Amino acid sequence: MSFKSWVDSKTKKCDLIDIKLIQLSSAAFVLMIAKLWKPLLSLDWYWYGVIFVLAMTKPIYKMLSR
Repeated sequence: MSFKSWVDSKTKKCDLIDIKLIQLSSAAFVLMIAKLWKPLLSLDWYWYGVIFVLAMTKPIYKMLSR
């Protein structure tokens, strides 16, 4: 079973409210980490963009490749 089919089978069980609650809990977790670790918030804005691009490169590549 590929990752995409596994994710599809799991997300079909969720409705829109469940997905939005997962997004909200993820955002709250990230804000909690940022609040507890002060140096994280002292970075310039472009470092967050670099971290985002580096973190998303592999998952996007895997998702789009056959």
